[in-house]
Amino acid sequence: MDIRLSEIKVGKSVIIKSFEKDDIFLKLMEMGCVPGEVIIVDQIAPLGDPISILVAGYHLSLRLNEAENIWVEEAEIASKK
Repeated sequence: MDIRLSEIKVGKSVIIKSFEKDDIFLKLMEMGCVPGEVIIVDQIAPLGDPISILVAGYHLSLRLNEAENIWVEEAEIASKK
């Protein structure tokens, strides 16, 4: 089930599925936010905007209106032995 990145809680791992608006698509891709990439919601500001995510090994700060345009699904990251 796809959900908006802006609705994800701190500490959750998700996989980018798609973008809602094309005008933000290139900007986010240049920052490492590409479909299939695993990201972790690291922090949310006290008033809810902006949010900090961990993507491609670095921290990225996004405004809520940007995060609302990113569709994600929960990642199932489990160690298999």
